[in-house]
Amino acid sequence: MPRVDLVVLGDCNADLVVRGDNVVPAFGQQERLVEEAKLTIGGSGGICASGAARLGLRVAMVGVVGDDVLGRFMVEELSKRGVDVSAVQVDPVVPTGLTVHLVHGEDRAMLTQPGTIACLEAGLVDLALLRAARHVHVSSYFLQAQLWPGLAGLLAEARDHGASVSVDPNWDPTGTWDQGLASLLPMVDQFLPNGTEARNVARALTGATGLALKEPATADPAATAEEPATADAAEPAAAALAALGPTVVVKLGPQGALAVGGGRVVRAASLDGVSPVDTVGAGDSFDAGYLAGALSGYPLERALALGVACGALSTRASGGTDAQATREEAESYADRVLANSRLGS
Repeated sequence: MPRVDLVVLGDCNADLVVRGDNVVPAFGQQERLVEEAKLTIGGSGGICASGAARLGLRVAMVGVVGDDVLGRFMVEELSKRGVDVSAVQVDPVVPTGLTVHLVHGEDRAMLTQPGTIACLEAGLVDLALLRAARHVHVSSYFLQAQLWPGLAGLLAEARDHGASVSVDPNWDPTGTWDQGLASLLPMVDQFLPNGTEARNVARALTGATGLALKEPATADPAATAEEPATADAAEPAAAALAALGPTVVVKLGPQGALAVGGGRVVRAASLDGVSPVDTVGAGDSFDAGYLAGALSGYPLERALALGVACGALSTRASGGTDAQATREEAESYADRVLANSRLGS
């Protein structure tokens, strides 16, 4: 089998992005009009795979879709973007997952019908594909419940054949923030949470205090909002997680990013001059950029800057993939991120 730069294991579901000044539904059969509703490639894995292919990497997606319109949409759209979808499985019973993003300004709420998102399991993964990979990326770890039991074996197989490994946890709907991560992280090269996720995972895995979000004032978990993360707040969490083995790369949105690993702390400033339309999938485009830099052998500073550039540039259009950067664009804007970082240091 030909060598593959990046194999993505994880969620391959559609996104329906709804934008407007008033996107909060009103029950009682009230109808509200919105500015835009757009069906697009979704899932952390799907968006990352699309972004990496846009950057020129040879990418294969491994996930599960349903035998339905949304499943066919995902396979066709990823294929159009140069992603190898031959390892995407079709479940004849379970419908394709769907996330509805209600976007208001730079804020958003998400409603997810899991469907096939959690249907990927180790037995469905082609080991020959893992053996051909330069890098294996696991997306939306906390949503991949059926993958958890066999994931360590899959990653060991990939590593034994020379691949590096990364994990993006995304949000944990159960609020436990572990689900086997403690035993998995020692075999992970890069761990890619956002600031809030890093703090919650660090508290769950290391017992460190002062790292997690404040408890919500209400017992309703749906009322818990993400607390804005800062580099200073995220760095102790990243350091605690890096002590478990991986380089920890923390996405901080408009504040850039930071990485802790190998006894070093590296910070990247944000990218100025980009007016965001919405931020759906920006963290997944960041992952694509950072991994493209790492696979190119870049120093940590430049890989981090490339990730920041790709994440920011992806926000120029609605949805997570339509504005993803080309390699030439990303490298040019990474230069600006590095310049901003030096000015801020």
